Amino acid sequence: MAVHIRHAGRYREIAVALIRHGFGYMVEEMGLTRVLRLPIRWIRREAPETKTLGERIRLVFEELGPTFIKLGQLASTRSDLLPASVVQELAKLQDDVPPFGAEEARRIVELELGGPIENVMSEFSEQPIAAASIGQVHSARLIEGGRRVAVKVQRPGVKKLVMRDLEILHDLVSLGEKRWEWVNRYQMPQLVEEFSRSMEAELDYTSEARNMERIAKQFQQDKHIHVPEVFWDHTSERVLTMSYVEGIKPADRDQLEQKGYDVKNIASLIVNAVLNQIFIAGFFHADPHPGNVLIMKDGSITFLDFGMVGRLSSDMREYLASLVIALMRQDTPAMVRAINRMGMVPEETDLLALRRDLDRLRERYYNVPFSEVNLGQVVNDFFTTARQHGIGIPPDLLLLGKALVTTEGMVERLDPTLSIVTLAEPFGRKLAREKLGPARLGRKAVSGALGLTDSLAGLPDRLRHLTSFISGGRVKVELEMPELRRASKGMDRLVNRLAFSIVLLGFCIVMAGLVIGAAVAGKETVIWNYPIIEMGLVVAVLMVMLLLFSIFKSGRF
Repeated sequence: MAVHIRHAGRYREIAVALIRHGFGYMVEEMGLTRVLRLPIRWIRREAPETKTLGERIRLVFEELGPTFIKLGQLASTRSDLLPASVVQELAKLQDDVPPFGAEEARRIVELELGGPIENVMSEFSEQPIAAASIGQVHSARLIEGGRRVAVKVQRPGVKKLVMRDLEILHDLVSLGEKRWEWVNRYQMPQLVEEFSRSMEAELDYTSEARNMERIAKQFQQDKHIHVPEVFWDHTSERVLTMSYVEGIKPADRDQLEQKGYDVKNIASLIVNAVLNQIFIAGFFHADPHPGNVLIMKDGSITFLDFGMVGRLSSDMREYLASLVIALMRQDTPAMVRAINRMGMVPEETDLLALRRDLDRLRERYYNVPFSEVNLGQVVNDFFTTARQHGIGIPPDLLLLGKALVTTEGMVERLDPTLSIVTLAEPFGRKLAREKLGPARLGRKAVSGALGLTDSLAGLPDRLRHLTSFISGGRVKVELEMPELRRASKGMDRLVNRLAFSIVLLGFCIVMAGLVIGAAVAGKETVIWNYPIIEMGLVVAVLMVMLLLFSIFKSGRF
């Protein structure tokens, strides 16, 4: 109970909030009554029967402040774990707090940059232009070059408070695991662990700055999409200095139309930018809500606030595209194959029941035009089905679902007729072409050949190790069995044929790589004036014939 004693005041606040909103039984069962100054019956409570479970959870998080609000926002992306009614309520949580004083902001900037603010900035606004629970943004002007910049300053003491709350959350989840089965069923320990990593990254502004630069590189050749420039000389863990941008938020459609903007084109630009991040780059802004997007004077788009990002490997992007395409094509077996390739289906899953539920999901979108399909809803429907079958969804896929839902909600006001599925189709086709393209097949062939070569090269060492192990007397077995001798001879023949087959496979993989390489290069591959591909084909045919002859001769085809 050392943690309880060290943070007794905060535990008391948590206990009171839980009691007030109808979770007093949790306080009693976790033993938190000892931190209370008053008996539970004396604490004023709301009538729980007038509110849903989701509403009561949301109110608890709102009362407990920034860390819990952000936890609720993350939990709202876990439609694979939590009931839809709870997810809908948690999605209403707003990270809206009053700003802290300008003098305190100046003090933090000077402490982080190592000197008076006047040494680097000729202006620093008294009023912040934006404020949130972790930090706030001030406009400023650099002395060097006279550039106008936005300076993001972390709230004083927020890191200490967040780390305290994270420690308490881990402790509460540990207590809950011992008392309630649903804590593990809803994967609360994993959720808190994921949240801890996300918060630790968000508390380091250098991490956000690196995210900004990485996404900016994706759009270097695209004049329609921008990311603010980072000024590294004036950036640290608690201060982020970036180029200042002005624009109109996409939620203000009326103002955009009054100023003559093409709102439908803006909607398409936003969606294509998000899809490019997801399907092409595999590194994406995970929270593209209207407050994090600005429309510039020339109609281009600027993305802001990169504290939360998602990552998808090239394989995961392929599987995701295969899953969505299979759903759109009403192909349930292909959907199951895509899920299996993601490595998410546990062994105990009833595949017949999974197929049945996927059929129902498929039928929901049967004959529905692409233009009328909500991609975010499709992804969340899939997550719900997965949760029912105990299938774990990787966190980055959940962030993907959040990004898609947020993007669709934003562009729906700009262009209600826009379909993300329709815009996503070309990205899916591009991934399919790349998957079957000669360059990718060539890389896989060469990689397979190198892997096989490494395995064969390491075989002598493993055999020597085995021989040494046996000769050292650590294994001593003597058997006199005629049947075993005959079986051993048969095994020798089998091993020889298997080794021959492996060598043949390796040879074929190398030849495939040479064929593809020659096709890509557009010229014939020769050594000492002999055409390698033709010679290799003759050798491969002879080897196959020899293998087939030995198999037929054995009489065990």
